[in-house]
Amino acid sequence: MESKRYSLTPIIIIKVTRLNGKSFTVNALYIETVESFPDTTITFTSGKKIVVRDTEEEVTKAIIQFYRAVNVLGFRHDVEGKKYEE
Repeated sequence: MESKRYSLTPIIIIKVTRLNGKSFTVNALYIETVESFPDTTITFTSGKKIVVRDTEEEVTKAIIQFYRAVNVLGFRHDVEGKKYEE
């Protein structure tokens, strides 16, 4: 019997674009803050900062999408937005 192979690689990255147009990925778990100065600046838990072309809103949406994908902080598709009922 032939066994199936499944990819178990977790999605822990989000894609952003540098000001020069080059795209790259960052680990969403290490993002501490996202600010606009007016350029969008991402600060990591290590203190490192990067400036990206993406808007603060776009980066924030990508982080939330990541959290939903891995069910971090209870961001689940099936119950999000519904009020808790006892």
